[in-house]
Amino acid sequence: MMAMILAAGRGERMRPLTDHVPKPLVEVGGKPLIVWHLERLAAAGFREIVINVSHLGAQIEQALGSGRAWGHSIKFSREPEPLDTAGALAFARAQLGEQPFLLANGDVYCEYPLARLRALGLGKSLAHLVLVPNPAFRTDGDFSLEDGCVGNRAAPRYTYAGLAVISPRLVSAVDAGAKAGLAPLLRSNAEAGRVSGELYAGLWADVGTSERRAALDARLRAARAETRTTR
Repeated sequence: MMAMILAAGRGERMRPLTDHVPKPLVEVGGKPLIVWHLERLAAAGFREIVINVSHLGAQIEQALGSGRAWGHSIKFSREPEPLDTAGALAFARAQLGEQPFLLANGDVYCEYPLARLRALGLGKSLAHLVLVPNPAFRTDGDFSLEDGCVGNRAAPRYTYAGLAVISPRLVSAVDAGAKAGLAPLLRSNAEAGRVSGELYAGLWADVGTSERRAALDARLRAARAETRTTR
């Protein structure tokens, strides 16, 4: 299974830092966010990675290169401007191929065991979403979940973790180069019973603001210091 990391966004809520550093290269716990992804993907057996880039994309390409340092073969999908998530998947369609792939948001930190998703079969579903308990900044959540089926019921609802397995057929109607969001496609297909999901209660963080980045950085550094002390 291939994997795609979304890394094209500008990171408006983290400006002015992201005026000069692309958000995926912002460090938490002593390494760039995107490197945490690459390390976990490698440990789970993923080797072929597509990364979409746009804002300050040359910095990301220079930092990661071929991906060999992490055991990967990286291809970059260069968007002239950010195309939103579904647009990004359609733009990278030729690189991703026809089989389901893992999709990860580049601005989240998550300790979910990715090998589970690599072994996942979608069956008749077009997507399988990892959901998390609602954080304080998103109390309304995104989707409901019942018996492994993602839906749009009023409650209980959970937040999309920015981690999923996606069938390319989900974006088959999106033209390459068009801007398109993923949420409307997920909601319409959830209504039709074509989206599965699971709830993950482990460590997850959306690093969308400077305050959240600082909190996660402190947590990871404290955990690393505690590990060193107990050895």
